[in-house]
Amino acid sequence: MNIFEKIIAGEIPCKKVLENSKFLAFHDISPKAPIHVLTIPKKSIKNFNEITPDLMAEMSDFILEVVEELGIKDKGYRIITNIGTDGGQEIPHLHFHILGGAKLKWGDLI
Repeated sequence: MNIFEKIIAGEIPCKKVLENSKFLAFHDISPKAPIHVLTIPKKSIKNFNEITPDLMAEMSDFILEVVEELGIKDKGYRIITNIGTDGGQEIPHLHFHILGGAKLKWGDLI
């Protein structure tokens, strides 16, 4: 069981931003920006290559709710997902980094 599955199961605490029956958003424990939130599906999906279009559409709607909740929807933010070893993915569970809260420069984050 990976760390995200343990968070979903409630075995590891997290600082939740938003949650519904399919997705969870929580603050990253090692933030790279003033706001750094991870958004994950509760269903075990290895990476972006494995998500279905329907579930991705639902996740997109959820991410929009998260950025609204964080107050960065209109100010701007960055969404990043890493895929596979060469892409820098460390945990084999699809997750999107939402970064904001400051003017972000390219190359200085994740």
